[in-house]
Amino acid sequence: MNAQTGFASGARLPEPEILVKKVRGRRDAHHHSGAWKVAYADFVTAMMAFFLLMWLLGATDEEQRKGIADYFAPTVFPMERSGGSRGIMGGRSIVEPEGNAPHPQLSGLRPASPFQTSSMGERSRGAGDKSDGRGGEADGRRADATAEEATLEAVAREIRRRVESDPGLKDLADQLRLDVTQEGLRIELVDKADYSMFRSGTAEMDPRAKALLATVADAVRDLPNKLAVRGHTDATPYSSAARAAGANNWTLSTYRAEATRAVLARAGLPDSRFARLEGLADTEPFNRADPRDPRNRRMSITLLRD
Repeated sequence: MNAQTGFASGARLPEPEILVKKVRGRRDAHHHSGAWKVAYADFVTAMMAFFLLMWLLGATDEEQRKGIADYFAPTVFPMERSGGSRGIMGGRSIVEPEGNAPHPQLSGLRPASPFQTSSMGERSRGAGDKSDGRGGEADGRRADATAEEATLEAVAREIRRRVESDPGLKDLADQLRLDVTQEGLRIELVDKADYSMFRSGTAEMDPRAKALLATVADAVRDLPNKLAVRGHTDATPYSSAARAAGANNWTLSTYRAEATRAVLARAGLPDSRFARLEGLADTEPFNRADPRDPRNRRMSITLLRD
């Protein structure tokens, strides 16, 4: 027997016990956690909101931006030219001229609330009939205004189409400005540095300008709306001798407005279609920063609202 091991000599020693220790490492020992994904998603959302804001600032005018700002104000008041919505933009449109959204207007009687009691319904029926009458009348006026708006926009598109499709007039298309305003459809013929509708200092109209006015007259001939004709000049003064003879921008703009009316009349518009004839000289410049800008010389024909 071996004195050190306690086993007899020649005896087989027992095999040693093998222990396997599994060490579980932390998940984030070699990889990041998923928190960065949340931060990245927040960053992408913020950038999307930023680019949307930049797009809105570039695609809207000052009045439309004010409508958006009013939506986030503590109190939102209904807008006069609203399409019936109290939400963002007050029912106005970004892409439509003057911001008026062509929403259909509701008319007729409105359904009564199912929560009204019979006694309350009896008391309010008489007042409700009167209210419905006034509401239907207001709805009718709004529907007429919407229809008129659509008519003016259609006329503007038709005038633009005719001018751009005419080989003799398409060069003047960039001098034709069409805007639907509160007053009506404003049709402006604007001068350029290299082309003027009238000979300098006179009311003698260029033949191409006459052809352009004839196209306008043909497009509005069948409408009942009256016309207002206004003449505008730049701020270039007359010479002392001309002023002494009585010539000035007031008389020049008036003579040019009358020459424009005469061309429209010869193109088929009766005298009864004209409501106003005005010479405004240089009091309403197209470019206020430069009173002598050639674009300040222009003729304005407004197809008035009914």
